[in-house]
Amino acid sequence: MGVRVAILAAGQGTRMKSDIPKVMHRVAGRTMVGWVIDAVASLDADVTVVTAPNADVLRSNLPGGVTSCIQQERLGTGHAVQVAIDHFGGVEGDAVLVLPGDTPLLTAETLQRLVETHLESEAAVTMLTTRLADPSGYGRVLRDREGHVTAIVEHGDATPAQLAVNEVNAAIYVFDGTPLAEALDGIDRDNVQGEYYLPDAVARFVADGLPVRAVEADRVEVSGVNSQHQLADVARTMRRRINEEWMAHGVWMADPDQVFIDTSVELAAGARLYPGVYLEGDTSIGQSAQIGPDTFITDSRVGPGAHVWYAVVRQAEIGEGAEVGPYVSLRPGTVLGPNSKAGTFVEMKNAVIGEKSKVPHLAYMGDVEVGVGANVGAGTITVNYDGYTKHRTVIKDGARIGSDTMLVAPVTIGENAFTGAGSTISRDVSDGALAVERAKQKEIPGYAAKREERHRRELEES
Repeated sequence: MGVRVAILAAGQGTRMKSDIPKVMHRVAGRTMVGWVIDAVASLDADVTVVTAPNADVLRSNLPGGVTSCIQQERLGTGHAVQVAIDHFGGVEGDAVLVLPGDTPLLTAETLQRLVETHLESEAAVTMLTTRLADPSGYGRVLRDREGHVTAIVEHGDATPAQLAVNEVNAAIYVFDGTPLAEALDGIDRDNVQGEYYLPDAVARFVADGLPVRAVEADRVEVSGVNSQHQLADVARTMRRRINEEWMAHGVWMADPDQVFIDTSVELAAGARLYPGVYLEGDTSIGQSAQIGPDTFITDSRVGPGAHVWYAVVRQAEIGEGAEVGPYVSLRPGTVLGPNSKAGTFVEMKNAVIGEKSKVPHLAYMGDVEVGVGANVGAGTITVNYDGYTKHRTVIKDGARIGSDTMLVAPVTIGENAFTGAGSTISRDVSDGALAVERAKQKEIPGYAAKREERHRRELEES
């Protein structure tokens, strides 16, 4: 028996109050539907995602091997499954796993257990259930003494004894394809919403005496998302999962509740993360690197033993033992060599900083290449833009840039060369030379007394 998977993702998610399709909201760097697709990947199944007509962004972001089909009219979950069956070209003789696309906490292990239970039991449907401390509003799952499902009773139709049951339907099913197709043909939409409900097909199985089985799951796993509040709750749980996994592999966290790590991030054992750290996208952190507090790193590499704190780092590389921060912005294209430094209030963009070179504080380094062992003084700015084109500055090995130097690109500072503090350098500087460009200092003796006397006379005349 083959396995087909229909992920239902055509809901509008109006309570999210967002222009983004509900299942495209991200949890730990991955879309909710992406988490669901990842969970079903181990089933070796034919997977399709049922989408709304206007969900182009969803369809264009599906991974290879996953197809999509469009539910042209919003006619309920039963109709959505029928759309998937038509897409598959029929499901007779197959097992059909149906699940919503907004359950990112669902694990592959739980789905594997659900499918295996269904295949072994020869049931018409095997459903996932969970138990809630407060099941108000949910349909109750009733079982006989042997654990077989005998009924699914909606809250409003339940007796007091049935209301005491806290096992509820999680809306995740594995159907035998043949009776599923027959049941969908027989259900109607004579209800308040005017929709075809998939649970009505399950109710038909029960009424017809077909075997219905249930597998119980942890309530957290089957948590759906219908609001921004619920999205935050799910993200918090996912963050805890991810952080606990990394700590089990030797990553130290001062406060795991204040560390945010995307699922795509790689961390080496011994990395140290402080509160307020956000690691996103294609980011890797080396062994014994210290990150934070209050640091945002995305799509970047941080080498072993580096120290990054109070910084924003985007598409940059930080070498082994380098120091970054506090209050630093490393923009795309920045590469810091081993044991280099980008210090307090430094911004870099498309900058390559050589080994042991230091930019300790208060500098803008844009479109620049700095050699080995150079030092850039406070207040230095690479003047890289002429209004039309970005130009590059080159500072060679061992050069010393004086404080408050303006480097007007394109310009090259030679090896072991110096620039005087307060200079505007617009021409190349030779190796070992000192370049100074400033007005000659002029002193006016007695200026303060003369100024005071002038001010006194002005007051008398007024």
